[in-house]
Amino acid sequence: MRTATVTSDGDRIRWVELPGEEPARVYVHGLGATSPAYFAEVAVHPLLAGRRSLLIDMLGHGISDRPTGFDYTLESHADALAEALTSAGVTGAELIAHSMGGSVAVVLATRHPHLVSRLVLIDANLDALPPTPGAGGSRGIAAYTEREFVDGGWEEVRDRAGSHWWSTMRLAGREALHRSATHLVRGTEPTLRALLSALPMPRTYLLPEADGPLPGADALTAAGVSVVPVPDCGHNIMLDNPQAFARATAAALTA
Repeated sequence: MRTATVTSDGDRIRWVELPGEEPARVYVHGLGATSPAYFAEVAVHPLLAGRRSLLIDMLGHGISDRPTGFDYTLESHADALAEALTSAGVTGAELIAHSMGGSVAVVLATRHPHLVSRLVLIDANLDALPPTPGAGGSRGIAAYTEREFVDGGWEEVRDRAGSHWWSTMRLAGREALHRSATHLVRGTEPTLRALLSALPMPRTYLLPEADGPLPGADALTAAGVSVVPVPDCGHNIMLDNPQAFARATAAALTA
């Protein structure tokens, strides 16, 4: 396990690193997840193995610190990741990022472009969404105030999430979950979709084929983003169909 101090308060991001050739690949998890659990299988898949790979956990999640004084905006997440990657001697990395991690990756590539050479986004959030009481995911978490969530709302979220997501969500700080979800559904200005469209590096967006066409796919394609549906999977593409995920990701990284 590797570690780097990423805030002035001494908070540390941690990651599991697989040795291999440069440039590095950086795997970034989604809300309430952890990269080693979500990406270990595909990072060593024959189509993706052999590259230096950092399976990194954002602040508030997994094996990283869970500071209560951190604001957990997408920008702050991105800047903290940038500190960790800089500490690790990473430049020009290939970022493979899921869900909220994909949103953070877009902001990271915008704010710290020297750290990123390619982006593979996995069903990432690109648009602001309204907080929705009783909904799953970030919208349901953001429907609580922070105090409501910390004081017991998290138990309702746990019951809705199911055992699979809760197995990693329970590792996250409660303030971290709520603040991350709140900023995720709020989005950015300019929008994440606009930021992604403006980035200069090769970009691929993977989505479950069963979800149908990605809204705004034509505009993304016109901006140079490859939009690739992946069969036989849900939101967690790398877990649901690792073979198809590895094929699509390997193609994206060599295009």
